[in-house]
Amino acid sequence: MQGAASPPQSLGNIRMERRLLYIPVLHIDTNLINARQKLPAVNQLEKWLTDEVILINMSATAHSEAQADGNIQRTQKANRNIFTATPPVESSAPLYRKVESALFPDGARDENQQNDIRIVCEAAKYGAILVTSDGGSKTQQGGILGSRHKLKGLVQILSPDEAVAFVRLKICERDEFNIRFVKEFGGELPSWTGYD
Repeated sequence: MQGAASPPQSLGNIRMERRLLYIPVLHIDTNLINARQKLPAVNQLEKWLTDEVILINMSATAHSEAQADGNIQRTQKANRNIFTATPPVESSAPLYRKVESALFPDGARDENQQNDIRIVCEAAKYGAILVTSDGGSKTQQGGILGSRHKLKGLVQILSPDEAVAFVRLKICERDEFNIRFVKEFGGELPSWTGYD
């Protein structure tokens, strides 16, 4: 006698959600390389990357910046990330000008500011969520986070803590959907349910 067949993981066009969330790729900024693992929110994002819950990339500009200071530990960590390979947006491009006027209304004054513009542009170009700790604090009110309201509709920009909260919300939604699916149609919940 054969064992009873396990109910299917899908029913027609309706199926349980996969572990990898249906959210945009997260682009991490240079300031979140986290070579020493001292950023708890970034540690959590990296764990989700390892567990194949989310995807994390970085722009070629952020990757180059991470290697510029010659810090071996930081360079090695940056080299573990997937990064974009297309050339950065030209300073004459409309996207560049729009981001520049939002971040630096008087114009970018140095290479670091130009890199900030390029990093935001690449996230916008790829439909990624930019995760950064640049600005938005009492000591640095401007910066990328402090100016993100001016870029609404162009690119989503989150702090590391906001990114963790966003991913947690999406994980809860995914797990709740799968639980409802099993209640309605039968089957077994994936082993990772409730653990991500």
